[in-house]
Amino acid sequence: MSLITSNLIEVRQRLELAAAAVQRKPQDIQLLAVSKTFPAEAVEEAVHAGQTAFGENYVQEGVEKIQELAKLRPLLQWHFIGPLQSNKTKEVAQHFDWIHSIDRLKIAERLSAQRGDYPELDALQLCVQVNVSEEESKGGVSLPETEALCIAIANLPHVTLRGLMAIPAPSPDLSEQHAAFAKLKACFAQIKLKHSTAIGFEHFDTLSMGMSDDLEAAVAEGSTMVRVGSAIFGKRAKINT
Repeated sequence: MSLITSNLIEVRQRLELAAAAVQRKPQDIQLLAVSKTFPAEAVEEAVHAGQTAFGENYVQEGVEKIQELAKLRPLLQWHFIGPLQSNKTKEVAQHFDWIHSIDRLKIAERLSAQRGDYPELDALQLCVQVNVSEEESKGGVSLPETEALCIAIANLPHVTLRGLMAIPAPSPDLSEQHAAFAKLKACFAQIKLKHSTAIGFEHFDTLSMGMSDDLEAAVAEGSTMVRVGSAIFGKRAKINT
């Protein structure tokens, strides 16, 4: 058994235990394997172990990996989870299935228009990134601004509003982890309740939160998608972007 396969088994077990602890079904929580900085061979190894959803942070690296693994494309779902600049949106619109890091309307509008250039592709699935820890160095809209951005995105063609994403400030304190995720959960619940019958909110069902070090707290607070990298692929080397 390869190390990646073994790690995937362990992460899935963690998810199952975390879900059971709060009476949730593990199948309601999607595992997104964050493959940034790791080669296509590592992704292919994870695919053989049953993993199909992968997250990338860097546009060029991600596109190259998607193209290298084109033979597996029908099996895979590619998520862009890093900061996205305006001059990179066209490549993301052409190659990815999901984007988790929407923090301003301009980016969503560009993705919407550019996805329209590829009528053979399904709508792009978008999550709004929320800066729940109010860190100046981190992307994301503030909690009070989140609803307005969601409403604007819901009206765009060629994209589908799916939910919210957050990367809270790292903390070893379990109560702090829970508190940060609870903020996003409350924001998500409020928007979902208020716009449950509105056009464009039909698929608003995703809470993308939780990583290798805090997935248990995220699952306890309602995460529907955890983004796990190092616990699957190992310690990553730094990459120049």
